[in-house]
Amino acid sequence: MFHILVVDDDKNTRKYISAVLEAEGYTVSVAENGEEALEMMDKEFIDLVVLDVMMPKMDGYSFTKELREADNNLPVLMVSAKQLPADRHKGFLVGTDDYITKPIDETEMLLRIKALLRRAQIANERKIVIGDVTLDYDSLTVTRGNETQELPQKEFLLLYKLLSYPGKIFTRIQLMDEIWGQESETGWETVTVHIGRLRRRFDGWNEFEIESVRGLGYKAVKKL
Repeated sequence: MFHILVVDDDKNTRKYISAVLEAEGYTVSVAENGEEALEMMDKEFIDLVVLDVMMPKMDGYSFTKELREADNNLPVLMVSAKQLPADRHKGFLVGTDDYITKPIDETEMLLRIKALLRRAQIANERKIVIGDVTLDYDSLTVTRGNETQELPQKEFLLLYKLLSYPGKIFTRIQLMDEIWGQESETGWETVTVHIGRLRRRFDGWNEFEIESVRGLGYKAVKKL
């Protein structure tokens, strides 16, 4: 499931937004300010950020600006008590993808998050299509033409994550934390084992390839 980072200096707001998102099936992490959020993103892979504007140390504007200056296109939904057009304009100018005001309307927030994930090519219907190949998240299957393979859960989630962000390099630790969870006692070497299985399983498929990036990790490359 998609991993959302909630960044807000108010404890009650963090708890409230987290509860709403978790009820929808999202995995949620929290941070108290922009600096803490950036540190967390070095350790965990995040699909989308729900971000307060006014925070100590690093506010929402500065956080978003730093992301964009680093060519990071992570979807950002900015949340603010400020309702003036100038405040929204500033948010969009620094690179936020969408903007909602407090008090938060739960339904509106969830709809905006789904739209942002959809725009980010993390398909809302939970499918990835590459030429004749379709990855179906709900059935854990990879289909090409008349051929359908049902993958073990970890193998599928690993492949789905890589192909959701073609060309993006993931470290073994990132993949381990994302797929197996931070509390897992399994070593990161299991990522290498699963990558090997995926390569053998899809050997000869021309639509995509999993490449090793020496000293860093892995990335998926679309061949079409």
